Amino acid sequence: MEIPDETFVEIIEGKTKVLVPKKSITDKVPPKEPAFFNPKARVNRDYSVIAYSSFLKKFVGPKIFLEGLTGVGIRGLRVANELQIEKVIINDLNPTALKMAKYSAQLNKLKNIEFSEMEVCRFLSKFSKKDKRGSITDIDPFGSPAPFFDCGIRATMHGGILSTTATDLQVLNGLYQNACKRKYGGIPIRVEYGNEMAIRLMLGCLRMVAGRIGVEIVPLFAESNMHYYRIYVQVLIRQDQKENIGYILHCKNCGDRRIVLEQYYECELCKSKLSIGGPLWIDKIFDKEFVENMILEIPEVSVDKVCEKTLQKCLKESEMPGIYFTLDEIAAKMKSSPPKLEDAIKNLQKNGYIASPTSFCPTGFRTNANIKEIIDVFSGLACKPQADIV
Repeated sequence: MEIPDETFVEIIEGKTKVLVPKKSITDKVPPKEPAFFNPKARVNRDYSVIAYSSFLKKFVGPKIFLEGLTGVGIRGLRVANELQIEKVIINDLNPTALKMAKYSAQLNKLKNIEFSEMEVCRFLSKFSKKDKRGSITDIDPFGSPAPFFDCGIRATMHGGILSTTATDLQVLNGLYQNACKRKYGGIPIRVEYGNEMAIRLMLGCLRMVAGRIGVEIVPLFAESNMHYYRIYVQVLIRQDQKENIGYILHCKNCGDRRIVLEQYYECELCKSKLSIGGPLWIDKIFDKEFVENMILEIPEVSVDKVCEKTLQKCLKESEMPGIYFTLDEIAAKMKSSPPKLEDAIKNLQKNGYIASPTSFCPTGFRTNANIKEIIDVFSGLACKPQADIV
């Protein structure tokens, strides 16, 4: 095993030793050369470890992990070292990154890991045959994951998990609508709940690719954290017959929003012209049983404490309607200070509505009340306007 020079440093993430470029730890923005590593994305990787650990305990079949864009290998190394898995195969086009990953594998004395240096779709295509597919396929690109949806689906076995990240947030959040339509097949609206719309655009694009090749996807978990949107779906080799592609209708006048199968153009509350987002995924984003199993798995893995708190929110919102509201936008409509989130949710529930927090926003909540009904309920909760406070 070669000893790295002073430009590299060994760290521990979870229970795994990893060799990383020293500047990725010391610099404000991690450099892409000699290999990219983002220490701030640890929580993102923690969720992967929890999700994969939960999945592997229930999955019957070959336990094989495929990672198409591994970088320094940290996610794949953690899967190989911390989870009960038969084989991990990690791939990257950067030979330096792979060399570092091999060094890290030796640090952890791993025998269940293999390495590949190929373009990602060529790599995944190697595993597209029935008896070679992965039970978990992981794709973590810079920018859009859309170019890899087809090969990612084909490389995932029946009942397996496909997980992928998007970092092109400006495109998905509506700053470049034409680019989003080109990449994801749908148009976003610039709204307060832009991260949920982005995740639904990702899922919608993945669903349409899956439908084209006769495969069904079932969303299990989704995460919005820092500069990452990440989705986890189960792949089922059967035709999807459900009506799960539609639109988000948003009224920029009154703030009402709806998820619908078919477009219409006039707000039901104020009769203003609606903005239309989509086509996109309109069904559930979280699978309640899968999230419950993730929570049960937390004591078994080494992850950040924030994960459990977030997953508890995911569990509460798993059966709730899309899409969420924020306290600040409601308060702005009312020209008053926002109530506490806990009080807002309790008061909605007391008035006969269902309501929960959301993992996508610390001041966000889901409810089946429309914006007019929310404002009516909040009128008994809201503080006086700041200008009136002496």
